[in-house]
Amino acid sequence: MQRRNFLKSLSASTLATLGTALPSRAHDVKHDLSTATADHVIWITMAGGMAHTETFDPKAYTPYAKGLHASEVLSTFPSIPTSVDGLSVSKGLENMAEIMHLGTLIRSYQAADLGNILHTKHQYQFHTSYQPPQSVNVPHIASWVSHEIGGINPVLPNWINIGQQFVKGEKEELKNFHSAGFLGAQHGPFVISDPRQYLGSVNPPAGMDISRFEKRNSVYRDMLTNSPYADALSDYQIEGFQRSMEQAYALVKSPSAKAFDLSLEDDKTHESYGDSKFSKGCLMARRLVEHGARFVTVSSDYVPFEGWDTHKDGHRTAEKMKQKIDQPIAQLIKDLERRGLLERTIVFIGTEFSRDSMIEGRQGKTVGDQSGVPDTMADISHYGLHRHFTDGISLLAFGGGFQRGLVYGKTADHRPCKAIENPIKINDIHQTIYHALGIEQGTHAITEQRPFYTTPDGKGEARMELLKSI
Repeated sequence: MQRRNFLKSLSASTLATLGTALPSRAHDVKHDLSTATADHVIWITMAGGMAHTETFDPKAYTPYAKGLHASEVLSTFPSIPTSVDGLSVSKGLENMAEIMHLGTLIRSYQAADLGNILHTKHQYQFHTSYQPPQSVNVPHIASWVSHEIGGINPVLPNWINIGQQFVKGEKEELKNFHSAGFLGAQHGPFVISDPRQYLGSVNPPAGMDISRFEKRNSVYRDMLTNSPYADALSDYQIEGFQRSMEQAYALVKSPSAKAFDLSLEDDKTHESYGDSKFSKGCLMARRLVEHGARFVTVSSDYVPFEGWDTHKDGHRTAEKMKQKIDQPIAQLIKDLERRGLLERTIVFIGTEFSRDSMIEGRQGKTVGDQSGVPDTMADISHYGLHRHFTDGISLLAFGGGFQRGLVYGKTADHRPCKAIENPIKINDIHQTIYHALGIEQGTHAITEQRPFYTTPDGKGEARMELLKSI
């Protein structure tokens, strides 16, 4: 890892925080953590738009044939049974099928239509529960958790973000919501773009020993308080940047840095997760939770027109993506369960929206069609679901108080395959997770002399039927 990249990873939210309105100190709320059912969160993002009818909510299967019209296609994969009686998922998710009895499958998530159906706009809402744009820099859900209940291991960053790169495509838009916003840099992400380069994440690069790093830390502290730019920062921002660097410095010197060292896992374990960047992210997430990490985000890595962003060759791309995620996610759940960690760890798996072969957005809404794929299939690359669909989306939640073997909500079996039972929006998803962590509804901070809530207007409500009764 280059020195510049190492220093960036120490406080990735610093630049984003510099661009936000000057905050006052956040409002203090005492949460009753004795009611919490979870201590940790692993937030896994299928970035790019994972089609529900191709994964966790299969419909009638239509095999490819030349001349087939897109209106005839709901699913391009047959369904397979799972460990829950009567529940099926799509072919290609055989490992996930084996662990469905350990979690909750939500089939009725609905995303907003935000003008055109744009990935980073919907990802912004998915991660923050707010619709962009906002007058302030809105904190990520992980930053709220960090601010409200802090960390568990005082050396590990409260939020560790694995797998998302910020160098291609809509990189500035991605940075906008991978941020602590007005809550301060100390609640921002410790970024690991590629977990396969784990040693560079927590070790100074070659040529920079600890003494040199200490000198740079001292220069940084002096710059914050004595440079010409210091007057542009509030005391709260300066304190946040200092805490962020101090925590990074403590981590470099701590035995807890071994949590990032994947070489400490044996060959059998590595084989059980797989060799991709995403699979190593899942393995690192497990190690971090074992060492007391509070909130870990793992992304399949959003790059426009790659991964789940299937604007062309939808079927074959979805097949490859399922091969990429099926084994590592299932192994993560199995490992957490075997180690007794799943009971207090929420593993949440979601995507910004779904896909359909005919409908852009939702039926009855006029938005621009961005597919570019003909409705009549002349080639296998036309086979698949290419259009963005916001009216029925599948999410998964394991552990941390979520029910086991529960299927929540339902989508129609015929187009439009939209949510028709127990529709749920992102503010309620967030509040359900907050509730499991012991964070009260209506929690807020004060910025620009007004309250700003964890969910819009503080109206997010925990869906208690998703959680075990205490």
